[in-house]
Amino acid sequence: MLRHIVMMKFSDRKNWQTTAEKVSCMLNALPEQVTSLKSMETGINLSSRDVAFDLVLTADFADEAGLEAYRIHSAHVTVLEYLKPRVAQTTVVDYLIS
Repeated sequence: MLRHIVMMKFSDRKNWQTTAEKVSCMLNALPEQVTSLKSMETGINLSSRDVAFDLVLTADFADEAGLEAYRIHSAHVTVLEYLKPRVAQTTVVDYLIS
């Protein structure tokens, strides 16, 4: 299994929570649309520290091919297009789990 973790910080610091809620809803709809996506979880940050990110996504795939299928899936691309003008910073980690 492959775990894909993405942390996002949004540009609009006054309305970041509204954006996080919208993106979370969009992401949580993807498991019904992307067959290679085994599971997905999102979380909205509770910390007020400056170094904290606003939203985290954790997704599991059978393998790297499943992750690649997710990356190019039209439903995921729609989320990315929504995110691009709203994200100030992202961090990604992909690793194997047993």
